[in-house]
Amino acid sequence: MAAQQGGHGGSRRVIYAALAGNLAIAVTKLAAALYTGSSAMLSEAIHSTVDTGNQGLLLLGLRRAARPPTPRHPFGHGMELYFWSFVVALMIFAFGGAVAIYEGWQKIRAPHPVGSAWVNFLVLGAAMLFEGLSFRVALREFRRSHAGEPFWAAIRRSKDPGVFAVLLEDAAALAGLLLALVGLGLAEWLDLPVLDGVASIGIGLLLVLAAGFLANETRSLLTGEAAAPRLVEAVRRMLLADPRVAAVEELLSMHLGPRDVLFAVTLDFRDDLPGEEVERAAATLIREVEATHPMVTRLFLRPRRLPSGGAAA
Repeated sequence: MAAQQGGHGGSRRVIYAALAGNLAIAVTKLAAALYTGSSAMLSEAIHSTVDTGNQGLLLLGLRRAARPPTPRHPFGHGMELYFWSFVVALMIFAFGGAVAIYEGWQKIRAPHPVGSAWVNFLVLGAAMLFEGLSFRVALREFRRSHAGEPFWAAIRRSKDPGVFAVLLEDAAALAGLLLALVGLGLAEWLDLPVLDGVASIGIGLLLVLAAGFLANETRSLLTGEAAAPRLVEAVRRMLLADPRVAAVEELLSMHLGPRDVLFAVTLDFRDDLPGEEVERAAATLIREVEATHPMVTRLFLRPRRLPSGGAAA
């Protein structure tokens, strides 16, 4: 539990940083959109508002995931974080991507000049600064948790949506700001207000892609994703290193939370071990594995053969 709390502390730092930045940015963008009539800026305001709500949902997920086990949920509530992360993906898709695409299409159908464009450029510049700071916090925490791993592979292997969801949101936000900046710049320079709507549609498509990726990752975690291969092999090597173990017949794992992994193992103990020694060996192995790998919070061992007078661990 201590390891989980420590990891959740890192997730909370990332989420709080993103929440503060997005809230300030959303208010500023909305004021600029209402003042100038920019479709791309309105899409960005909607995007930042949705992101602010998303961080609130992730914090709710962290709080609910930290609840202790109950008779109804004997393995705890760690998967609540995965559920709320999936809700976040739906929010990005529906209220971020779809609304931005609709707003852009309306602007293309009835283009109108953007008033006081300099206000939008000023707001976009400030937003890029704040989003960049939030992205830096998320990236630093992500790299600390995945030191030495290639970035894209680490994203795919990460089991903590409290970090990678914010990292993905911030990356999409920075790319969306760049699209809005280019779209507004070209609309002013070429005197083509329709490009403001095109930029809005581009922002919407970007958010749809980000939502699809996040939904797929959290879907995998919700449906029982295995532990990282590195952890699985470390546990396998540790079990095989015990001289009483002849072979590891089956090793199954599943994430019950970002730092809460269940292992179910079938072991082949040496044939000459009496039943009492098999029981002692199993109890010792459980203690040693859980002490060495704090993420392994539940380890169930089943001997391949049950010696006479012995019982499964």
